[in-house]
Amino acid sequence: MNPAFIHEPARKTPVLTETDVVVVGGGPSGLAAAISAAREGVDTLLVERYGCFGGNITQAMVESIGWYRHEGTVESPGIGLEFEAKARKFSGPRKEPQSISQVLEADTFKCVADQMVQQAGITPFLHCLGVAPLLSGNTVTGVVTESKQGRQAILAKTVIDCTGDADIAFRAGVPCTHPPREQLEGVSVSFGCSGVDRCRFLTYVQQHPGTLGQWAGETAGKEDSLFSPYLAEPFDRARAAGEIPAEVLTAGFWSSLTDTGEATYMNMTYLLGLDPTKIMDLTHGEMEGRKQAMAAIAALRKYTPGFENARLRTFGSSLGVRESRKITGRHTMTGEQVQNQARFEDSIGIFPEFLDAYGVVIIPTTGRCFQVPYGIMLPCSVENLLVAGRCVSGDRISHAALRQMMCCTVTGQGAGTAAAVAVKTGTTCRKVDIKKVQSALKRQGVRIQ
Repeated sequence: MNPAFIHEPARKTPVLTETDVVVVGGGPSGLAAAISAAREGVDTLLVERYGCFGGNITQAMVESIGWYRHEGTVESPGIGLEFEAKARKFSGPRKEPQSISQVLEADTFKCVADQMVQQAGITPFLHCLGVAPLLSGNTVTGVVTESKQGRQAILAKTVIDCTGDADIAFRAGVPCTHPPREQLEGVSVSFGCSGVDRCRFLTYVQQHPGTLGQWAGETAGKEDSLFSPYLAEPFDRARAAGEIPAEVLTAGFWSSLTDTGEATYMNMTYLLGLDPTKIMDLTHGEMEGRKQAMAAIAALRKYTPGFENARLRTFGSSLGVRESRKITGRHTMTGEQVQNQARFEDSIGIFPEFLDAYGVVIIPTTGRCFQVPYGIMLPCSVENLLVAGRCVSGDRISHAALRQMMCCTVTGQGAGTAAAVAVKTGTTCRKVDIKKVQSALKRQGVRIQ
């Protein structure tokens, strides 16, 4: 018989270090949080489970954090734009095909992130998993980590959960919404190809241009005819020939192409019905995603001009996850607020009216934007914990905006700055003077209104 539980003996957990602010998770939100906190002059430590920072940019190879950017877009100034500027300086410009933004090549951005972390004076811990909060009553006092060094503790005055799945907040008892797996956005295994005849492929694209209207289920109308680097025909032909199962949702997007024939980011697998907080679902997603990616490459070779000699270049190091848990915060963002230029007294930044999830796609070409409130990052029941990234407090449609990587940098920078101000003024994240936080963000170049 397998018992439901085992009993572990009590043990002492050694303290690895102490700091003012510890950020758990080094994706776009975690990088922005740690950099902004360190720039405000407090000791900051960044914990990341993988061997590089960048999250979906580097692990899932998502090259563009600004693919929505068109003429008329009101952008979010701050650390997110620094990512693009520093990547362009590091490896040169490379245009994103459907917008006026640049791509962030996954491997070189690992080096960009390293530089930004080191220049900010952050203490980095890679290959270190933040697994649980340390609690004194309802106050978070640090995190427990697991690594090659075993189980250790990091003590901190403020903890920022940038895990994407609200792992620390959830284990601290913060109420979370968590839709059933059947309602969650799908996950993807990204891949890259080499051996592409760039000129031949781009000629094919000019003759058969994709549009947003081909794949978006609901738009504002203006999006329907906008160009999209979307490919469906090769996979439709492969399905018709019985080479890809009818139920497999292979189709999707290419990004930049190098002069040497490398398609560095192909987002063409989409697996539904998986919960990214369950290890069996993650395992299935990784293995089935790679299988589907290889079938996609075979279809591209057979049916897409320019891909005749293409071969696998690389897989993303981890699944691209779009949705899982979301905290219940002091404020819950709504889709109505996102789409009606909502304004908040506790604004920590802005984000353009950009939605992309659940088939709803709105591209911000009108100059409209909404303010991002501090309250969506502040858990209701726990002190000295902030949450940033895609797991902030919001409803289904607002998640289509808040999950975007550039918006994650907005919440990350707001959380890091608020944590630093709280530490420096000797107060809690709940009681921090939002005016002082906003003043600090403005000094960092953030637009509040």
